[in-house]
Amino acid sequence: MLATGTNVVDIAAARARGIPVTNVPAYGTKSVAQLTFALLLELAQHVGHHAQTVREGRWTHSADWCYWDLPLIELDGLTLGVVGMGRIGRAVAELGAAFGMKVLASTHSVSAAPPFVRLVELETLFRKSDVVSLHCPLTPQTANLVNARRLSLMKSTAFLLNTSRGPLVDQAALADTLNSGRIAGAALDVLTTEPPPADNPLLTARNCIITPHLAWATRAARSRLMNIAVENVRAFLQGKAQNVVN
Repeated sequence: MLATGTNVVDIAAARARGIPVTNVPAYGTKSVAQLTFALLLELAQHVGHHAQTVREGRWTHSADWCYWDLPLIELDGLTLGVVGMGRIGRAVAELGAAFGMKVLASTHSVSAAPPFVRLVELETLFRKSDVVSLHCPLTPQTANLVNARRLSLMKSTAFLLNTSRGPLVDQAALADTLNSGRIAGAALDVLTTEPPPADNPLLTARNCIITPHLAWATRAARSRLMNIAVENVRAFLQGKAQNVVN
C-alpha cells in the first residue's frame, strides 16, 4: 500500500488468506513534522491573516506604523505535549525543543523518547501542555482519544494539533470546546471523513485551522514514497518481501 498507516486494510483477513501487506514507513516524517509546526506557528503568529490584510491595503492606510489584530504568542518556554513517540512524534519533539519549548510525551514505547522529553500520563499531558500534538496510529484504543473529558482538562490558552488521523478526535466535542472558548484554538490536517461533508462542525468552528490532508505531500516525501513502494514490489517478486506489517 502507498501509505504508512494501515488502518484502511483488514490486516487480519489478509493474514488469514496468506496475503502479505506492505507499507511505506518513514517517507513523510520530516514533511509531517514541518506542517505540524507550520500549523502551530499560524495559530501563534497569524501570519496568513496579517499578510492578507496588508495585501488588501490596510497597512498602506494605517494611522500607525504597525498593527496586529490577534494575540501574538512566543513559543519559547511553553510546554509541548506530544501524544505518541514514533518517528514523527520524535521529529516534532525535536522541533519543539529547538524552539525552546519544554516537551512532555505520552507513549507506549518508553525507549523511543529522546532524553530531553519528560514522559507523563496522558491526562497529565493534557493538563500541563500549552500545545497538544497528536502523533499516534488509529486503533480501537485511540479512536476518539481526544474527547470532551480530555478537552476539559486543557488550559483555556492551549492549542490542539492533529496531523495524524482524523478519528483520534471527537469532532463535535472539539467544535463545542472551540466555540465556547474553552481552549484557544486548534489546527488539523486530517478529519474523520475526507473530503468532509459541508455540515462538519469544525469547518465553522472558532479559531480552527484546517488543511486538506497535505502534510505528506511535499515533492521530497512523494518521491521517497514511490521509491520505497517500488522497492517493496521488487522485494516481493524476488521472494524477499520487506516492510510487511502482517
